[in-house]
Amino acid sequence: MKKVNASPPAPAVIPLVSSVAPLAAATDAWLVDIWGVMHNGVRPFLDAARACTTFRRIGGTVILLSNAPRPAASVAEQLDRIGVPHSAYDLILTSGDAARAMIGKYEGQPVYHLGPVRDRAIFAGSGVICTPLQDAQAIVCTGLFDDEIETPEDYRDELLAAHARSLPMICANPDLKVERGNKIIWCAGGVAALYETLGGNVSYAGKPFEPIYEFAFEELARLRGARVARDRVLAIGDGVKTDIAGAGVAGVRSVFIASGIHVDGGLDAQALERIFADAPARPVAAMAELVW
Repeated sequence: MKKVNASPPAPAVIPLVSSVAPLAAATDAWLVDIWGVMHNGVRPFLDAARACTTFRRIGGTVILLSNAPRPAASVAEQLDRIGVPHSAYDLILTSGDAARAMIGKYEGQPVYHLGPVRDRAIFAGSGVICTPLQDAQAIVCTGLFDDEIETPEDYRDELLAAHARSLPMICANPDLKVERGNKIIWCAGGVAALYETLGGNVSYAGKPFEPIYEFAFEELARLRGARVARDRVLAIGDGVKTDIAGAGVAGVRSVFIASGIHVDGGLDAQALERIFADAPARPVAAMAELVW
């Protein structure tokens, strides 16, 4: 993981705070994760939406930065269905958007889509030909076919066959797991991680990797009419190895939002030290949920 900017100083003890307002005063823009911060796949987190809306009202800019393996328009439709208001954000950027440029390199070539049909929008206009695995020259992984019941281990034989043919994989969602309602489900990142352990070659789109942050800073400059200093940006998310690690890569401060993926039994100083003991980056604060 390449560091593109000096990481902000990490506190020796991560403070647990009940309001994001004091941190907002020293920022011009937020890069906010969606799943786990703005909703849990089933219901919206309205306090988080109100916090983002309030920040925008006082002059801040909010980009929702998601590892969803679909184009931003598709994610916006999902937010509408769940009930996250438009007032909470200026723009959505997704891992799917970043992955499309990588997929485009296979224009006219056969690729295997490993993931649910709902993610097929990622291929729109790319010119690639979706084929069975045995005919493919690359794999595009957007998730599991049925993430309600499957785990990456269900794909071991398929991945071994792919590795035997040295097929490269594009992972369109680096998240390992997310919380859907009250259930933890596996994501494309879990499948990609298994492929790597088997010796497979994986290219990742999305957090915590550099390209999506460069994309975000370009869009921030466009939205605000000038480049935004990285010390004036705050990343907010629940992924230790995606949101928080990615903030370290991008050289911006971060706030950790607790989720069922990492926190079982409540968030306190002891839990935070356990979670971040060996983490690649540390947040400047932690919250049970995003609240103004």
